Amino acid sequence: MAAVDILLGLQWGDEGKGKVVDFLAPKYNVVARFQGGPNAGHTLEFDGHKHVLHQIPSGIFHEGILNVIGNGVVLDPITFKKEIEGLAPFNLDLKRHLVISNKTQMIIPTHRMLDKAYEIAKGDKKIGSTLRGIGPTYQDKAARKGLRIGDINEPDFDERYRQLRDFHLQILERYNFEAVLEEEEKQFFEAIETVREFDILSTEYLINQALVDGQSVLAEGAQGSLLDIDFGSYPYVTSSNTIAAGACTGLGVAPGKIGEVYGIFKAYCTRVGSGPFPTELHGDDGEELRKLGNEFGATTGRPRRCGWLDLPALKYTCMLNGVTQLFMMKADVLADMDEIKICHSYKVGDEATEELPLYLDGQENNLVFDSFKGWKENNIESFESLPATLAEYVKYIENSTQTPISLISLGPDRTQTLMKEKISQ
Repeated sequence: MAAVDILLGLQWGDEGKGKVVDFLAPKYNVVARFQGGPNAGHTLEFDGHKHVLHQIPSGIFHEGILNVIGNGVVLDPITFKKEIEGLAPFNLDLKRHLVISNKTQMIIPTHRMLDKAYEIAKGDKKIGSTLRGIGPTYQDKAARKGLRIGDINEPDFDERYRQLRDFHLQILERYNFEAVLEEEEKQFFEAIETVREFDILSTEYLINQALVDGQSVLAEGAQGSLLDIDFGSYPYVTSSNTIAAGACTGLGVAPGKIGEVYGIFKAYCTRVGSGPFPTELHGDDGEELRKLGNEFGATTGRPRRCGWLDLPALKYTCMLNGVTQLFMMKADVLADMDEIKICHSYKVGDEATEELPLYLDGQENNLVFDSFKGWKENNIESFESLPATLAEYVKYIENSTQTPISLISLGPDRTQTLMKEKISQ
């Protein structure tokens, strides 16, 4: 029987998952999203085009691959319709290559309004929500009030929708939030008609049968491991399990059916929105790294906070996910820097530790760094021809994490990628 390979981010998101899924997709028969929603922005660049996918799996541009939106995802029909329309110029057979789990939770217009109301109420303690309605939708899922995509084909769907909407409106009234719904609801019900055109299935059967038939499956994560609801920098986290275990519950596959776990990380660190970021660079240094890496959110457009690689955090997420191969992204961004730093431990009193504290706030003065030189070259054709300084940087990370780096990205295009043979199946 084949196994499900998992590809996920090891930092605070924006690691470059979209590019890597697109790069690896030809090796797989099925690509499946297992959590998150339109707060994700997976960027793919090829043939002179840039594409940002929010909910549709990143294998959609490859002929013959089935793309699955799993039960662990929260789907916004309005965003989904816009994505489908955005793909129209590429003449993709979307209805044959894209299916949706009937158990996928649905974002309705009042979920986004609740998101805004909750965030406004937090005042200066905002968590940096993307305001896409993700948190309130997962909230309704846990409270057993949510609507699922399969409900749109039930005869009483309109009534179920009204009940949930009216429940939300009561909450919004308590927050003194004025809900203007007419245009949003019009768009929502138009989008529901688009969703109905796709196969809505019990995709857990489909994926498990694919494994029995010897087909290869790639599970695509959203956000990053340091945003996991349990193990991330709580409360500045997302509302789902972004780690490898989330692929089991988000797709309906048993833990014993997991194969490779590909962990993606940037050669440095970034974060969007609020929350602790111990290795963050401020002032001119942070701005230089932001400009070199073009660090602006694919979903929000917000400038990303930038800083050095945090090895204790990377080792932590490698452990949580059982990472078997590391993929290092954006190595090209650091090439021209005279000095590159890596945080290798935290200080607790007079002792150094590689264990992350419960709270990362206020840790920026407790970091111990090692320094490296930039490699001054990006026209690299293979792992064997890595410049000595880049090879040293790679080996240092491999030794620290006890995990091989099998892929290095040297630019946004799918062709700007170095790969070791270990990746291939």
